Amino acid sequence: MIFRRTRAALLAASILSVPVAMSPLMVQPAAAQWIVYDPTNYVQNVLSAARALEQINNQITSLQNEATMLINQARNLASLPYSSLQRLQQSVQQTQQLLGQAQRVAYDVQQIDQAFTSTYGNASMSASDQQLVAQARERWQNTVGGLQDAMRVQAGVVGNIDTNRAEMSALVGQSQGATGALQAAQAGNQLLALQAQQLADLTAVVAANGRAQALTEAERAAAAEQGREQRRRFLTPGVGYQPGNARMFPNGN
Repeated sequence: MIFRRTRAALLAASILSVPVAMSPLMVQPAAAQWIVYDPTNYVQNVLSAARALEQINNQITSLQNEATMLINQARNLASLPYSSLQRLQQSVQQTQQLLGQAQRVAYDVQQIDQAFTSTYGNASMSASDQQLVAQARERWQNTVGGLQDAMRVQAGVVGNIDTNRAEMSALVGQSQGATGALQAAQAGNQLLALQAQQLADLTAVVAANGRAQALTEAERAAAAEQGREQRRRFLTPGVGYQPGNARMFPNGN
């Protein structure tokens, strides 16, 4: 009886000891099954990501501004694709050619001085009547030539008006459609050149008209001086009657 109880106690003890011996094989560590959440670390990570995104956006904006600046600089440096210089120079050359074709007494200081000494000076008291008439005719031809030259210059300047109108319209259009500061400045400079060409035409007309008027006044003054000389010659008494011997009958005694 005692032996059975002792055997039963040993069996019970061995059964109770089995879970304890097998527990390391059935239970895993708790750290491998749970994820630890740290709110402070999460907030810091979110703020860092936001700051990095803001820096990227700022860099993108800066690159866009630089690209816009480069585009504007390229527009400001773009040259005007239109030039009126050749047409304006042609107009000026045409006016210069008309002035250079001045007849007889031209726009030359030495030639003018020579003409006023020989033709428009005081009437020579020793010149013959034929010489006085020839000088008067020469002065008249100079006056007529000056008037014709003035009218030719006026006609040339009037012919330039249509060209100037077309150039002004084109330059104003180019100025209004300029894409940059350089194009606008170049269009403005060409408009100033057009004004200079118009002033040159105006100067040519004034010079031609003044020349014609000066020749007319010079002819009038020389004609008055020649008239005084011719009147003096007319009023100067000639050689009077001189008595002499006369023979009515050559063969008589």
